[in-house]
Amino acid sequence: MLNKLAASELVLNDDGSVYHLNLLPEDIADKIILVGDPDRVPKVSKYFDKVEIKKNKREFYTHTGTLRGERISVMSTGIGTENIDIVMNELDALVNIDLKQKEFKTEHKSLELFRMGTCGSVNPDVQVDNMLVTQNVVGLDGLMHFYQDYQFENEFSKQFFDNFPYEKIKPMLYFSEWSEELGDLYKDAKYHGNTATFPGFYAPQGRQLRLKSLDDKFLETLNDLGITNFEMETSAIYAFSKLLGHKAITVNNVIANRRRGEFSSDHHTSEKNLIEWVLDRIIK
Repeated sequence: MLNKLAASELVLNDDGSVYHLNLLPEDIADKIILVGDPDRVPKVSKYFDKVEIKKNKREFYTHTGTLRGERISVMSTGIGTENIDIVMNELDALVNIDLKQKEFKTEHKSLELFRMGTCGSVNPDVQVDNMLVTQNVVGLDGLMHFYQDYQFENEFSKQFFDNFPYEKIKPMLYFSEWSEELGDLYKDAKYHGNTATFPGFYAPQGRQLRLKSLDDKFLETLNDLGITNFEMETSAIYAFSKLLGHKAITVNNVIANRRRGEFSSDHHTSEKNLIEWVLDRIIK
């Protein structure tokens, strides 16, 4: 059959679970919260009515249970879009590929994905310890250029690309946007903005230790181009969701304002407020 996948393409563990996530199809819910830090998984799942499944492999920890009677999962992705490449492909395989037959299913299932994380702001007017929902996103990591069918353009992306001054980086850019349907759940966020996803923590985010970054004005330039905040995962989550037919939204708590040199005075409380705020709205 044409859709039959080779063992080298869809790698499975001995128990039939997907290779990196170590999960079987029945281990995940249709609503999945994505967090970066594995330690944040139990901080989220402690609010569940009950937790039925706990599995992990490497940095990928998953808890599945119920919240107000509805099945829900929380999963850690680790840091960076290269990990999102693994997470999104294997999550989609769990629901849209018959793992035993290694064939594509004829009926498509769409997951609802909620990234819950922290971010820094490049906009001097954004106050720390507030929720920011990503509407548009630009990836500066180049990941989606490895996928043949990915194309996305809207008014924000055209304006950003046309005015982006860094010619070395420009070929790596790609764009995506939120699921407006999921965005409606978080319309009372203090901020809705445009996010830049960076491929690193130091020079890509304008930090300089012993090595110099590309440009001392990089973050300011991004703000001038309409960027509100930055982090390291959302561009891939949004882009894969567009390609694979899933719905995605990112809700971040702003813990740093780089333009003002501010950092949250109590980011643990800020994290707790984020978790409760997202969970209050995730199930209608």
